[in-house]
Amino acid sequence: MSVNWEDHLKTYFGFSGFKGNQQAIIESIATGKDTFVIMPTGGGKSMCYQLPALASPGTAIVVSPLIALMKNQVDAIRGYSEKDSVAHVLNSSLTKKEMEQVHADLRAGLTKLLYVAPESLNKASNIELLKEIEISFFAIDEAHCISEWGHDFRPDYRTIKHSVKALGRKPVIALTATATPKVQADIIKTMGMEEPSIFLSSFNRPNLYYEVRPKRDIDHDIIKLLSQNIGESAIVYCLSRQKVEDLAEHLQINGINALPYHAGLESAKRIKHQDAFLNEDCDVIVATIAFGMGIDKPDVRFVLHYDMPKSLESYYQETGRAGRDGGEGTCITYFDIKDIERLQKFLSKKPVSEQEIGRQLLEEATGYAEAATCRRRGLLHYFGEEFHEDDCEKMCDNCRHPREKVDASAELLDVIACVNETHGKFKTSEVINILRGNKTAVLVQNDAETLKTWAIQKDKTESHLRAVIRQGIIRRYLEKNIESYGTVHVTEKGNRGKLPKAFKVRKELNYQQLNSGANETKKVVAMDTVLFGILKDLRKKIAQQKGVPPYAVFAENSLSEMATIYPCSLDELKNVQGVGEGKAKKYGSSIVEAISAYVAENDIDRPQDMIFKSVANKSALKVYIIQSTDRKLPLEDIASAKGLKMQDLIDEMDRIVQSGTKINIDYYLEDIIDEESIEEVFDFLTEECESGSLNELLEEFGEDYDENELQLLRLKFFSDVAN
Repeated sequence: MSVNWEDHLKTYFGFSGFKGNQQAIIESIATGKDTFVIMPTGGGKSMCYQLPALASPGTAIVVSPLIALMKNQVDAIRGYSEKDSVAHVLNSSLTKKEMEQVHADLRAGLTKLLYVAPESLNKASNIELLKEIEISFFAIDEAHCISEWGHDFRPDYRTIKHSVKALGRKPVIALTATATPKVQADIIKTMGMEEPSIFLSSFNRPNLYYEVRPKRDIDHDIIKLLSQNIGESAIVYCLSRQKVEDLAEHLQINGINALPYHAGLESAKRIKHQDAFLNEDCDVIVATIAFGMGIDKPDVRFVLHYDMPKSLESYYQETGRAGRDGGEGTCITYFDIKDIERLQKFLSKKPVSEQEIGRQLLEEATGYAEAATCRRRGLLHYFGEEFHEDDCEKMCDNCRHPREKVDASAELLDVIACVNETHGKFKTSEVINILRGNKTAVLVQNDAETLKTWAIQKDKTESHLRAVIRQGIIRRYLEKNIESYGTVHVTEKGNRGKLPKAFKVRKELNYQQLNSGANETKKVVAMDTVLFGILKDLRKKIAQQKGVPPYAVFAENSLSEMATIYPCSLDELKNVQGVGEGKAKKYGSSIVEAISAYVAENDIDRPQDMIFKSVANKSALKVYIIQSTDRKLPLEDIASAKGLKMQDLIDEMDRIVQSGTKINIDYYLEDIIDEESIEEVFDFLTEECESGSLNELLEEFGEDYDENELQLLRLKFFSDVAN
């Protein structure tokens, strides 16, 4: 007898029709077939197991990764039912009385859906309890957690199959919003699913606009964007808890209703902030990835990534929280290759297998960020879905602002020749090193210099060749063997030797240049060149009076910003990039006088939206660093005490000094650099150096000192001379 699922849908949930392939999925699990569901965020995955659970005899066991997510689901189901017994959570957070009630309802057959974490399911006592009841099927929600290649890998998820086996063979439905072909295969294999029906919905979210911006003046950029959209819901993702706290505070003092969210907050506070966002008591959540799994707020208009996520699956999952109501969502990611390099260094401390997986995931994320091709096409290709960029409808920055294309047929043929010559044993980076003639330990060991393709593309940049390989993979001339940690292979299509008339890649972006220049995607406010000239002359005069180089007074980009936003008080001046309170007090009086006079004389309407308030720089970290250096503690000990990498500590010290505060590191330098060398660097900075930049120092002294040493010497110079 056939089941009228539309009647059940109307009876239990009040809906008159299914979305997409919901009905086919429900019929599959209801007839006892193992079922694998890949459906984008907002597609209605939960309904696929909730409805058959309510309409079938027995209890469906739903495995879910988060207590908060389980609670939301249970509350939602109970909202459609007369009795709370219809759905329960089984976990350690329950009181003894609540636990007894759950057990009683299960044994009485009143509970249709039981939500458990994998850790709870695997407990022997719970296994014994569940053996007493009739189980209809197992639903594995957020199934990507099973796979080491998934973005939220949870080791306990891999043991679910043992519990399922112990409870007797029942149908399994695994559901996820993101899964590459590799992750799909891993889930099916690990769960022991038997010839499952696979339902793969399109990953395309046509209402989302994707953009990658270089990481320059990022706080200002985010404040401007959110200030122009006050009242709209937004999520800003950061990789570190400290950045979450700092940015949330920065947004608040600039009039943006924002709250922080990360795993380090007390549970009650996390819940409070999450509820405030869901109930529209706050507009913006600044969060780590701890926020979001299962968060169903339909009207999120902006998802911003302060840092590039560690994988494209994470990125897709997180951006997918925008525009669930079908309205347009804007997804902007800020990218700096240095962030990727830091993450790679962090990976070096992990086991080798994890390193390889992590590096490949990072490489894919970097490829997406650096790509000049349609972002939507690249993203969907990652999930095994074909997409033509003409269908993007200019809903990504690369399609909206297309860049010049250059022919790369010759480079692709050389890549194919190189991969074939080395029998597909190398990953992308080594293939590029061979083509460019870069010696590495691995290539020396493999006598790569004897290859015909050695240095055949030595005049091409690494990023250009990487773009060629990436486009070759997208166009199916090449492929990556994930089983062997991402080695590059030539496909059958690539070996035919028939390329299109013109194999083109878009001309590469120089991200380094972009990071130091104007961002074309931003609202451009023109610099006042007349005022800039006045300020430059005034800076020179101040420098001569103080006996220091002009750049030590204010950097050129600081003058440029002053000539754009017209700060007319010391309070406004200290918020200019590279100024800070110390410099504002020391050098700022004549500057703000000159700007104020210029504004009055020329009747200038100042762009007030460009003048941002900053958090008073009296952070605990700043105070700790100053106090610790005063006590002459080794910098390594200071970094260790605050859980910082040495580079992060030096960067923080640099910021403190650049804002006009002195830091004494003589005691540290005297142990690593002799006095004569210090004098040599100081002489260069005083007499020959044009901008005072670290790059200039590296160019001049890079062979004699490492980058950290030169940064510390530069830091000392600014502290001694400019502050």
